[in-house]
Amino acid sequence: MRGSRAGATRLPVQLQVLRTGRNEARRPATPAAAPSDAIVVGDCVAELAKLPPSSVDFVFADPPYNLQLEGALSRPDQSVVDAVDDAWDKFADFAAYDSFTRAWLLAARRVMKRDATIVVIGSYHNIFRVGSILQDLGYWILNDIVWRKANPMPNFRGRRFTNAHETMIWAARSADAKGYTFNYDALKAGNEDAQARSDWFLPLCTGGERLKDADGRKTHPTQKPEALLQRLLIAATNAGDLVLDPFFGSGTTGAVAKRLGRHFIGFERDSTYAAAARARIDAVAPLAPDAIATMPSKRSEPRVAFASVVEAGLVKPGEALLDAQRRHRALTRVDGALTLGPAVGSIHKIGALAQGLPACNGWSFWHVERAGKLVSIDDFRTVIRAAMREAAE
Repeated sequence: MRGSRAGATRLPVQLQVLRTGRNEARRPATPAAAPSDAIVVGDCVAELAKLPPSSVDFVFADPPYNLQLEGALSRPDQSVVDAVDDAWDKFADFAAYDSFTRAWLLAARRVMKRDATIVVIGSYHNIFRVGSILQDLGYWILNDIVWRKANPMPNFRGRRFTNAHETMIWAARSADAKGYTFNYDALKAGNEDAQARSDWFLPLCTGGERLKDADGRKTHPTQKPEALLQRLLIAATNAGDLVLDPFFGSGTTGAVAKRLGRHFIGFERDSTYAAAARARIDAVAPLAPDAIATMPSKRSEPRVAFASVVEAGLVKPGEALLDAQRRHRALTRVDGALTLGPAVGSIHKIGALAQGLPACNGWSFWHVERAGKLVSIDDFRTVIRAAMREAAE
């Protein structure tokens, strides 16, 4: 969020508070809370049924991929690849996998709050089936995100392309979930002021981050990198939110949630995985509140009309507004509208008309001249918002 510049004028802003007079007796009861910062050993569908409805803010799911491996994989030197051949990844057929997927997605949807979202990660083996079932159950897909691996495992047999990515589906609970969390401005600020894209280039989980047992073997074959979960939680959650992971595995979701000041609940059938996850999470130190504070979204800021800028005297009636290249010139009216030749309209409408475009953000397009320099009118909106916040405190 852009702050007001040094020496900016502070304005007394009068706020009118409207009260609706709701009948206190008719207020809906506060939903029951789900346990937080907990690892539950058990089947996810059965354990999800025990959670109260509408209690979870975000779901990250890394379900079995149903890889359908027909035999051991070997490298050209005949050494055996440590592939995923565990029992939890095996299903009798596609129908059995679909039935399982439908059951856990339906159970997860029940515990999600109205504006909660879910991310499911998978490979070509399962993600298209998952996407179809998501839509069948009423979820509303927002994005598919491609995790492009910096260090993918090569295709040893040379019969296919190297499988260098996995796909994540980000979905809202329903098409009516308009208030879901997406920290657009925070992501953009961390991406050199460019919009965050849906293709993420990140390495696999390796080195000291990879959990290993006493014999030096991987504790879990599909441990996800913390960088992946960190980006997801920064994007789609806020501090204090409850994050659910129904396939908790080695506990990456919980470790990142704890570090970022989120709460978590994880379900895991394998007690060995659950114990390793608990030890891992117990060793995590949460970041300081200032380090995890979410950058305010411009959409969450109070609306300010250009008329308020004129009424406050920051832009005078009759004063000229100019674009950054001084190619266009409009005059300010006392009511906050602009005139450009015979045309009269809002800062947005006249900005679009001046450029011959269908739309325009007038706050960023128009400027006024101060001491020989152009100043964005958006700076004046920032001043008024600061005064509004001060008056509300």
